[in-house]
Amino acid sequence: MKTRWYKDAVVYQIYPRSFCDSNGDGIGDLRGIISKLDYIKGLGVDAVWLSPIYKSPNDDNGYDISDYRDIMDEFGTMSDFKELFDGLHSRGIKLIMDLVANHTSDEHYWFSESRKSVDNPYRDYYIWRKGRGKDGRKPPNNWTSSFGGSAWKYDETTKEWYLHLFSRKQPDLNWENPKVRKEIADICNFWMDMGVDGFRCDVITYISKKSGLPDGKFNLIFCGEEQYVVGPRYHEYIKELNAESWSKYDSFTVGEAAGITLSNAYDCIDESVAELDTVFSFEHLCVDMYFMVIPHRFSLTKFKKVLDSWQALPNTCQNTLFLENHDQPRSLGRFTGNYSGHRYEAATALAVAMQLQRGTPFVYQGQEIGMTNCRFTDDEYQDIMFRQIMNIVKYIPFGKSIARYCFSRRARDHARTPMQWNARENAGFSSAKPWMKVNPNYKFINVDKDLAEEKSIYKFYAKLHAYRKGNEAIIDGDYKDICPNNRNIFAYERKCGGKRLLVIVNFKNKAVKFNLPEEYANSKAELELSNYRGGGIFMPNMRLRPYEAAVYSLKSQG
Repeated sequence: MKTRWYKDAVVYQIYPRSFCDSNGDGIGDLRGIISKLDYIKGLGVDAVWLSPIYKSPNDDNGYDISDYRDIMDEFGTMSDFKELFDGLHSRGIKLIMDLVANHTSDEHYWFSESRKSVDNPYRDYYIWRKGRGKDGRKPPNNWTSSFGGSAWKYDETTKEWYLHLFSRKQPDLNWENPKVRKEIADICNFWMDMGVDGFRCDVITYISKKSGLPDGKFNLIFCGEEQYVVGPRYHEYIKELNAESWSKYDSFTVGEAAGITLSNAYDCIDESVAELDTVFSFEHLCVDMYFMVIPHRFSLTKFKKVLDSWQALPNTCQNTLFLENHDQPRSLGRFTGNYSGHRYEAATALAVAMQLQRGTPFVYQGQEIGMTNCRFTDDEYQDIMFRQIMNIVKYIPFGKSIARYCFSRRARDHARTPMQWNARENAGFSSAKPWMKVNPNYKFINVDKDLAEEKSIYKFYAKLHAYRKGNEAIIDGDYKDICPNNRNIFAYERKCGGKRLLVIVNFKNKAVKFNLPEEYANSKAELELSNYRGGGIFMPNMRLRPYEAAVYSLKSQG
């Protein structure tokens, strides 16, 4: 059944709550997305990934699901979903949904039943344990939630604790129970029988916990991760899910994959292992952070080193190429430094640098017009992570100040501000006050303005996507970083058969000299793509303008 169409595809991620509001309630919805299908088609993408649209009480913006087979009331109806689905497919665009299978909402029927009694048929759908201490009022182990605090919640009804690796309203499912695994496979089949083309699998590497749930090693940030990240039965569970569901369709599955590193990636995503098709590795997004949390200066050499290591995987292992998503801050500024006066060049340079490597590119809504981080006051943040962390650090000297600094650079809310469609009220996102703050720069960063510009980031993305399409050197070609130690330039070769491409990108907001390595200096080259009008002249000693990106086809070598 597998055509592996995703190898020559670009995926556009939509965060429905913040994309477009059709009914004036301040919340994005499915009909809002439907109204923008031609905009999405014009970008030249092949698939759309929707962040969760299932029924949910929204403790964590839809990642707490109360019904996997229905649509969130705020987003619309199943009829709206089918219209959206048909609209995408009629335009040749596939649909990828978000599969949240490590946990549910505490308002899901399964959990409502599970907490009623210790012998309820659904009790074993979740992870319940007796507490420690004489009265059982201490958590069963020292694991901490990804949102801060203990990963356990005491329930008065049965005097036991349930595990929640995220919010207390997101109890973890017990994948040891074969009934749970069958439920998840049935959910996948329900949507794919409808015609859905695949899934992005949320925190999928957390589904297998070590037997006995032992205490975690001491850690300043989180405790317990080594006891459940890519746990002992992870491969067994994913192979089973693939066999019972995904492999029966021409599907695409990508996992949010903490714990999957270069050392074990082959065993997780190679075509021969019949598990996930690919994963999101976040290693390249950690080169500007201490302890995965505290921001520090971006290092291009470290960034290239990480990407180069993943490019070394065999062609039977598909990479993902991304800089932004709903959990990451915006890329402009983060990877470019101060781009003042050169926003178009900086945004398009990042696109070229990432998208011409081997892998499936993901573009996050707003990235295609160069949306940026937003300044928030404490009461403007909407993310549950901000609220819980601030509640914890208030007891630590300077804790709130440090947390504010970190969130100002890394908060998930930076990516969740409403899509900026035009310069009218609320950025054209909604006729009502939006559910969260609109970035004040919407008057000069918006879709209408970008499309009217000669230097249109959107149009460059569309051109880049067309250039990628069917290009064997990009899809399957070998990759070689030609200047790994250069702190200013990202340059690499892609080669497949007789076709050779040279990609050169300046990451600085200033002109930079670049001496081509000797093996390329005498080559004849033809410019195929550039983000500067007229493009750069190919010569042994090049002078690249601020954020200049150029792609050359190498014709011969002297």
